[in-house]
Amino acid sequence: MEALVCRKLGDPTTPPDSSTTTALTISTSHPIPTLTSPTSIRVQIKSTSLNYANYLQILGKYQEKFPLPFIPGSDYSGVVESVGPNVTKFKVGDRVCSLANTGSFARFIVVDEKDLYRVPDGCDLVAAGALPVAYGTSHVALVHRANLKAGQVLLVLGAAGGVGLAAIQIGKICGATVIAAARGTEKVEFLKSLGVDHVVDLSKEGVIDGVRAFLKTKKLKGVDVLYDPVGGKLTKESMKLLNWGAQILVIGFASGEVPLIPVNIALVKNWTIHGLYWGSYKYNNPSVLEDSLKELLSWLARGLITINISRSYKLQEANLAFSDIRDRKVIGKVMITFDDPKTITSKL
Repeated sequence: MEALVCRKLGDPTTPPDSSTTTALTISTSHPIPTLTSPTSIRVQIKSTSLNYANYLQILGKYQEKFPLPFIPGSDYSGVVESVGPNVTKFKVGDRVCSLANTGSFARFIVVDEKDLYRVPDGCDLVAAGALPVAYGTSHVALVHRANLKAGQVLLVLGAAGGVGLAAIQIGKICGATVIAAARGTEKVEFLKSLGVDHVVDLSKEGVIDGVRAFLKTKKLKGVDVLYDPVGGKLTKESMKLLNWGAQILVIGFASGEVPLIPVNIALVKNWTIHGLYWGSYKYNNPSVLEDSLKELLSWLARGLITINISRSYKLQEANLAFSDIRDRKVIGKVMITFDDPKTITSKL
Protein backbone atom coordinates (compact mmCIF):
# COMPACT_ATOMS: atom_id res chain seq x y z
CA MET A 1 0.00 0.00 0.00
CA GLU A 2 0.94 3.65 -0.26
CA ALA A 3 2.19 5.24 2.95
CA LEU A 4 4.07 8.30 4.14
CA VAL A 5 6.93 7.10 6.35
CA CYS A 6 9.03 9.12 8.77
CA ARG A 7 12.42 7.45 8.40
CA LYS A 8 14.34 9.99 10.48
CA LEU A 9 13.47 13.00 12.58
CA GLY A 10 13.63 16.25 10.68
CA ASP A 11 11.77 18.97 8.83
CA PRO A 12 8.38 17.73 7.50
CA THR A 13 8.10 20.77 5.19
CA THR A 14 10.89 19.36 3.00
CA PRO A 15 9.43 17.41 0.04
CA PRO A 16 9.50 13.64 0.61
CA ASP A 17 12.38 11.86 -1.13
CA SER A 18 13.85 15.13 -2.43
CA SER A 19 17.16 13.82 -1.11
CA THR A 20 18.42 10.69 0.59
CA THR A 21 18.34 12.46 3.96
CA THR A 22 14.79 13.83 4.05
CA ALA A 23 12.70 13.01 7.10
CA LEU A 24 9.78 11.77 5.01
CA THR A 25 9.65 9.18 2.28
CA ILE A 26 6.76 7.87 0.18
CA SER A 27 6.50 4.09 0.15
CA THR A 28 4.36 2.53 -2.56
CA SER A 29 4.95 -1.03 -1.37
CA HIS A 30 4.44 -0.75 2.36
CA PRO A 31 2.86 -3.95 3.76
CA ILE A 32 -0.91 -3.75 4.18
CA PRO A 33 -1.58 -4.23 7.91
CA THR A 34 -3.22 -7.51 8.85
CA LEU A 35 -5.99 -8.07 11.35
CA THR A 36 -4.38 -8.53 14.74
CA SER A 37 -7.24 -9.97 16.80
CA PRO A 38 -10.74 -11.44 16.40
CA THR A 39 -12.23 -7.97 17.07
CA SER A 40 -9.90 -5.98 14.83
CA ILE A 41 -11.01 -4.10 11.73
CA ARG A 42 -9.11 -2.90 8.68
CA VAL A 43 -10.21 0.51 7.45
CA GLN A 44 -9.54 1.92 4.01
CA ILE A 45 -8.67 5.51 4.82
CA LYS A 46 -10.37 8.20 2.76
CA SER A 47 -9.14 11.30 4.58
CA THR A 48 -6.75 12.07 7.42
CA SER A 49 -6.12 15.27 9.29
CA LEU A 50 -2.85 17.10 9.81
CA ASN A 51 -2.42 18.52 13.28
CA TYR A 52 0.30 20.62 14.85
CA ALA A 53 1.12 17.58 16.98
CA ASN A 54 2.01 15.60 13.83
CA TYR A 55 4.38 18.40 12.80
CA LEU A 56 6.09 18.23 16.20
CA GLN A 57 6.25 14.41 16.11
CA ILE A 58 8.27 14.41 12.90
CA LEU A 59 10.54 17.14 14.22
CA GLY A 60 11.09 15.06 17.36
CA LYS A 61 9.73 17.80 19.61
CA TYR A 62 6.50 16.13 20.73
CA GLN A 63 5.96 14.87 24.28
CA GLU A 64 5.77 11.31 22.98
CA LYS A 65 8.58 9.74 20.99
CA PHE A 66 7.99 6.98 18.44
CA PRO A 67 10.56 4.41 17.30
CA LEU A 68 11.79 4.97 13.76
CA PRO A 69 10.63 4.39 11.14
CA PHE A 70 6.96 5.14 11.71
CA ILE A 71 3.93 6.26 9.75
CA PRO A 72 2.69 9.59 11.17
CA GLY A 73 -0.94 10.55 11.45
CA SER A 74 -3.70 10.52 14.03
CA ASP A 75 -7.37 11.19 13.21
CA TYR A 76 -8.94 9.81 10.05
CA SER A 77 -12.12 8.65 8.37
CA GLY A 78 -12.79 5.87 5.93
CA VAL A 79 -14.71 2.73 5.08
CA VAL A 80 -14.55 -0.67 6.76
CA GLU A 81 -12.69 -2.99 4.39
CA SER A 82 -12.31 -6.17 6.47
CA VAL A 83 -13.49 -7.39 9.87
CA GLY A 84 -12.36 -10.02 12.36
CA PRO A 85 -14.58 -13.03 13.13
CA ASN A 86 -15.82 -11.62 16.46
CA VAL A 87 -16.65 -8.11 15.29
CA THR A 88 -20.29 -7.29 16.08
CA LYS A 89 -20.62 -3.51 15.80
CA PHE A 90 -19.48 -2.94 12.20
CA LYS A 91 -19.64 -4.56 8.79
CA VAL A 92 -17.75 -4.14 5.54
CA GLY A 93 -18.73 -0.87 3.88
CA ASP A 94 -19.60 1.04 7.07
CA ARG A 95 -18.38 4.64 7.22
CA VAL A 96 -16.21 5.22 10.28
CA CYS A 97 -13.75 7.59 11.90
CA SER A 98 -11.22 7.26 14.68
CA LEU A 99 -7.80 8.31 15.89
CA ALA A 100 -4.49 6.58 16.43
CA ASN A 101 -1.14 7.40 17.96
CA THR A 102 0.42 6.94 14.54
CA GLY A 103 -0.40 5.31 11.23
CA SER A 104 -3.14 7.28 9.45
CA PHE A 105 -0.93 8.69 6.66
CA ALA A 106 -1.45 5.44 4.79
CA ARG A 107 -4.08 3.78 2.66
CA PHE A 108 -5.08 1.22 5.31
CA ILE A 109 -5.05 1.03 9.09
CA VAL A 110 -6.06 -1.72 11.54
CA VAL A 111 -7.95 -0.83 14.71
CA ASP A 112 -9.99 -2.66 17.34
CA GLU A 113 -13.74 -2.22 16.95
CA LYS A 114 -14.03 -0.57 20.38
CA ASP A 115 -11.91 2.31 19.09
CA LEU A 116 -14.00 3.01 15.98
CA TYR A 117 -16.91 5.47 15.66
CA ARG A 118 -19.69 5.23 13.14
CA VAL A 119 -20.09 8.31 10.95
CA PRO A 120 -23.80 9.24 10.93
CA ASP A 121 -25.72 9.43 7.66
CA GLY A 122 -25.54 12.88 6.15
CA CYS A 123 -22.11 13.68 7.57
CA ASP A 124 -19.37 14.55 5.10
CA LEU A 125 -16.69 11.88 5.36
CA VAL A 126 -13.76 14.29 4.91
CA ALA A 127 -15.16 16.49 7.67
CA ALA A 128 -15.48 13.45 9.94
CA GLY A 129 -11.77 12.80 9.46
CA ALA A 130 -11.03 16.30 10.74
CA LEU A 131 -13.22 15.96 13.81
CA PRO A 132 -11.59 13.76 16.48
CA VAL A 133 -8.43 15.62 17.53
CA ALA A 134 -9.33 19.29 17.01
CA TYR A 135 -12.96 19.14 18.08
CA GLY A 136 -12.31 16.40 20.62
CA THR A 137 -9.62 18.51 22.28
CA SER A 138 -11.85 21.57 22.50
CA HIS A 139 -14.91 19.61 23.62
CA VAL A 140 -13.09 17.80 26.45
CA ALA A 141 -11.39 21.04 27.49
CA LEU A 142 -14.46 23.26 27.55
CA VAL A 143 -17.23 20.82 28.46
CA HIS A 144 -15.50 18.20 30.60
CA ARG A 145 -12.69 20.17 32.23
CA ALA A 146 -13.88 23.80 32.41
CA ASN A 147 -17.60 22.97 32.56
CA LEU A 148 -18.25 26.10 30.50
CA LYS A 149 -21.65 27.61 31.33
CA ALA A 150 -24.06 29.94 29.59
CA GLY A 151 -23.26 33.57 30.27
CA GLN A 152 -19.58 33.04 30.96
CA VAL A 153 -16.95 34.87 28.92
CA LEU A 154 -14.64 32.66 26.87
CA LEU A 155 -11.45 34.03 25.28
CA VAL A 156 -10.01 31.83 22.52
CA LEU A 157 -6.42 32.45 21.43
CA GLY A 158 -5.25 31.15 18.05
CA ALA A 159 -8.90 31.25 17.12
CA ALA A 160 -8.55 30.61 13.38
CA GLY A 161 -6.68 27.33 13.80
CA GLY A 162 -8.24 23.89 13.99
CA VAL A 163 -8.71 23.71 17.75
CA GLY A 164 -9.52 27.42 17.89
CA LEU A 165 -12.45 27.20 15.46
CA ALA A 166 -13.67 24.15 17.34
CA ALA A 167 -13.51 26.02 20.66
CA ILE A 168 -15.46 28.93 19.23
CA GLN A 169 -18.30 26.76 17.97
CA ILE A 170 -18.47 24.70 21.15
CA GLY A 171 -18.39 27.87 23.21
CA LYS A 172 -21.40 29.22 21.34
CA ILE A 173 -23.28 25.94 21.79
CA CYS A 174 -22.62 26.22 25.54
CA GLY A 175 -24.11 29.73 25.53
CA ALA A 176 -20.89 31.58 26.37
CA THR A 177 -19.92 35.06 25.22
CA VAL A 178 -17.06 34.21 22.86
CA ILE A 179 -14.12 36.51 22.17
CA ALA A 180 -11.68 35.36 19.49
CA ALA A 181 -8.09 36.49 18.98
CA ALA A 182 -6.44 36.00 15.58
CA ARG A 183 -4.10 37.78 13.22
CA GLY A 184 -4.96 39.19 9.78
CA THR A 185 -8.00 40.44 7.91
CA GLU A 186 -8.89 37.14 6.23
CA LYS A 187 -8.98 35.24 9.50
CA VAL A 188 -10.84 38.00 11.32
CA GLU A 189 -13.54 38.21 8.66
CA PHE A 190 -13.99 34.44 8.69
CA LEU A 191 -14.37 34.43 12.47
CA LYS A 192 -16.97 37.17 12.28
CA SER A 193 -18.95 35.05 9.83
CA LEU A 194 -19.23 32.37 12.54
CA GLY A 195 -21.13 34.72 14.82
CA VAL A 196 -18.32 35.32 17.31
CA ASP A 197 -19.28 38.03 19.78
CA HIS A 198 -16.02 39.91 19.28
CA VAL A 199 -12.80 39.42 17.31
CA VAL A 200 -9.46 41.00 18.21
CA ASP A 201 -7.17 41.44 15.20
CA LEU A 202 -3.73 41.07 16.77
CA SER A 203 -2.10 42.58 13.69
CA LYS A 204 -3.79 45.89 14.54
CA GLU A 205 -4.20 45.96 18.32
CA GLY A 206 -3.10 44.23 21.48
CA VAL A 207 -5.24 41.58 23.11
CA ILE A 208 -5.60 43.58 26.34
CA ASP A 209 -6.94 46.76 24.74
CA GLY A 210 -9.10 44.87 22.24
CA VAL A 211 -10.78 42.67 24.84
CA ARG A 212 -11.18 45.37 27.49
CA ALA A 213 -12.90 47.72 25.04
CA PHE A 214 -15.45 45.03 24.21
CA LEU A 215 -16.00 44.04 27.83
CA LYS A 216 -16.66 47.66 28.71
CA THR A 217 -19.35 48.01 26.04
CA LYS A 218 -21.09 44.90 27.38
CA LYS A 219 -20.57 45.86 31.05
CA LEU A 220 -18.68 42.64 31.68
CA LYS A 221 -15.95 42.34 34.32
CA GLY A 222 -13.52 40.03 32.58
CA VAL A 223 -12.78 36.62 31.09
CA ASP A 224 -13.99 33.47 32.86
CA VAL A 225 -12.27 30.85 30.68
CA LEU A 226 -9.03 31.29 28.71
CA TYR A 227 -8.52 28.74 25.93
CA ASP A 228 -4.83 28.84 25.05
CA PRO A 229 -3.17 26.79 22.29
CA VAL A 230 -0.60 29.54 21.67
CA GLY A 231 1.50 30.18 24.77
CA GLY A 232 4.29 32.73 25.00
CA LYS A 233 3.75 36.47 25.41
CA LEU A 234 0.09 36.25 24.43
CA THR A 235 -0.66 34.03 27.43
CA LYS A 236 1.03 36.47 29.79
CA GLU A 237 -0.98 39.39 28.39
CA SER A 238 -4.26 37.50 28.42
CA MET A 239 -3.94 36.66 32.12
CA LYS A 240 -4.42 40.35 32.87
CA LEU A 241 -7.98 39.98 31.56
CA LEU A 242 -9.05 37.11 33.82
CA ASN A 243 -11.75 37.33 36.45
CA TRP A 244 -11.45 36.07 40.00
CA GLY A 245 -12.10 32.32 39.84
CA ALA A 246 -11.21 32.10 36.15
CA GLN A 247 -10.02 28.92 34.45
CA ILE A 248 -7.00 28.60 32.18
CA LEU A 249 -6.97 25.78 29.63
CA VAL A 250 -3.41 24.97 28.56
CA ILE A 251 -3.83 23.37 25.13
CA GLY A 252 -0.45 23.85 23.46
CA PHE A 253 2.36 26.19 22.52
CA ALA A 254 2.06 27.12 18.85
CA SER A 255 4.20 30.20 19.53
CA GLY A 256 7.09 27.92 20.38
CA GLU A 257 7.37 29.42 23.85
CA VAL A 258 6.10 27.79 27.05
CA PRO A 259 4.65 30.55 29.25
CA LEU A 260 5.30 30.95 32.95
CA ILE A 261 2.05 31.25 34.88
CA PRO A 262 2.58 33.12 38.19
CA VAL A 263 1.12 30.74 40.75
CA ASN A 264 1.11 33.45 43.41
CA ILE A 265 -1.42 35.40 41.34
CA ALA A 266 -3.32 32.16 40.66
CA LEU A 267 -3.53 31.72 44.44
CA VAL A 268 -4.79 35.25 45.12
CA LYS A 269 -7.32 35.17 42.28
CA ASN A 270 -8.42 31.57 42.79
CA TRP A 271 -7.59 30.58 39.24
CA THR A 272 -7.80 26.97 38.11
CA ILE A 273 -5.15 25.84 35.61
CA HIS A 274 -6.07 22.82 33.49
CA GLY A 275 -3.37 20.99 31.57
CA LEU A 276 -5.06 19.29 28.63
CA TYR A 277 -3.19 16.47 26.89
CA TRP A 278 -6.19 15.09 25.06
CA GLY A 279 -4.52 11.96 23.70
CA SER A 280 -3.74 10.66 27.18
CA TYR A 281 -7.46 10.15 27.84
CA LYS A 282 -7.34 7.17 25.48
CA TYR A 283 -5.35 5.26 28.12
CA ASN A 284 -6.37 6.93 31.37
CA ASN A 285 -10.08 7.65 30.91
CA PRO A 286 -11.30 6.37 27.51
CA SER A 287 -14.99 6.74 28.37
CA VAL A 288 -14.57 10.53 28.32
CA LEU A 289 -13.26 10.36 24.74
CA GLU A 290 -16.00 8.00 23.68
CA ASP A 291 -18.80 10.16 25.07
CA SER A 292 -17.19 13.30 23.68
CA LEU A 293 -16.79 12.02 20.13
CA LYS A 294 -20.28 10.56 20.04
CA GLU A 295 -21.73 13.92 21.02
CA LEU A 296 -19.58 15.74 18.47
CA LEU A 297 -20.64 13.39 15.66
CA SER A 298 -24.26 13.99 16.67
CA TRP A 299 -23.69 17.75 16.53
CA LEU A 300 -22.03 17.41 13.12
CA ALA A 301 -24.95 15.38 11.76
CA ARG A 302 -27.43 17.97 13.08
CA GLY A 303 -25.50 20.89 11.65
CA LEU A 304 -24.69 22.41 15.05
CA ILE A 305 -21.00 22.47 14.16
CA THR A 306 -19.33 22.90 10.79
CA ILE A 307 -15.75 22.00 9.93
CA ASN A 308 -13.88 24.35 7.66
CA ILE A 309 -11.41 22.46 5.46
CA SER A 310 -8.82 25.04 4.49
CA ARG A 311 -7.26 22.78 1.87
CA SER A 312 -6.86 19.12 0.96
CA TYR A 313 -3.61 17.63 -0.35
CA LYS A 314 -2.47 14.33 -1.79
CA LEU A 315 -0.13 12.17 0.28
CA GLN A 316 2.83 13.17 -1.91
CA GLU A 317 2.12 16.82 -1.06
CA ALA A 318 2.20 16.38 2.72
CA ASN A 319 5.14 18.78 2.97
CA LEU A 320 2.94 21.58 1.56
CA ALA A 321 0.31 20.87 4.21
CA PHE A 322 2.94 20.97 6.95
CA SER A 323 4.22 24.25 5.52
CA ASP A 324 0.71 25.69 5.78
CA ILE A 325 0.60 24.69 9.45
CA ARG A 326 4.08 26.06 10.16
CA ASP A 327 3.33 29.36 8.42
CA ARG A 328 -0.11 29.69 10.03
CA LYS A 329 -1.89 29.85 6.71
CA VAL A 330 -4.62 27.45 7.77
CA ILE A 331 -8.13 28.59 8.67
CA GLY A 332 -9.62 25.51 10.28
CA LYS A 333 -8.20 22.20 9.11
CA VAL A 334 -5.84 20.94 6.43
CA MET A 335 -6.32 17.38 5.18
CA ILE A 336 -4.74 14.58 3.20
CA THR A 337 -7.23 12.75 0.99
CA PHE A 338 -6.63 9.53 -0.90
CA ASP A 339 -9.35 10.19 -3.45
CA ASP A 340 -10.72 13.34 -5.03
CA PRO A 341 -12.44 15.11 -2.08
CA LYS A 342 -15.42 15.83 -4.32
CA THR A 343 -16.03 12.09 -4.67
CA ILE A 344 -15.85 11.39 -0.93
CA THR A 345 -19.50 12.11 -0.25
CA SER A 346 -21.96 11.23 2.46
CA LYS A 347 -23.12 8.40 0.20
CA LEU A 348 -19.85 6.46 0.46
